Amino acid sequence: MTDLEKVFNQLVQENSEKLYWHVRRFVNSHEDADDLLQEIFLKIWTALPSFRGEAQLSTWAWRIATNETLNWLRREKVRAALRFSSVDAEMERRIQADPYFNGTAAQRELAKAVAKLPEKQRQVFIMRWWDELSYEEISAITGTSVGSLKASYHIAQEKVRQYMDPE
Repeated sequence: MTDLEKVFNQLVQENSEKLYWHVRRFVNSHEDADDLLQEIFLKIWTALPSFRGEAQLSTWAWRIATNETLNWLRREKVRAALRFSSVDAEMERRIQADPYFNGTAAQRELAKAVAKLPEKQRQVFIMRWWDELSYEEISAITGTSVGSLKASYHIAQEKVRQYMDPE
């Protein structure tokens, strides 16, 4: 086994579950998250020889996972437009129909609320709330300033709160 294979195997072993849940919270489907995670690890494997070490390997992998997931969501928006349907409605349907969802009704409603957030707010909310990443870690992954992330997270929290309790 080469050093590159060892590094990749360790990266997969240490990050696959966290990355799966990170992706799943965006796409709201076990099957889509599984497929996307395979594509992400393939992209990481392909790009690994060009990794320059300017960031931690795990941060680099999270950045790739996040970018690939956001690209997938953008493609879904185009597909939804071609079907004359709403991405929000499709995401809500996926949350409702997901046979692998094992949370409470409140957790399902929270997932629906988060799915309605604009892309940047959804991204920071998922990474901060569910993935429990620090603002500094999110900044390294997204290339966004800590101040901007804090503002986006605060706005996202308020929108989620309003959705969950409209009164």
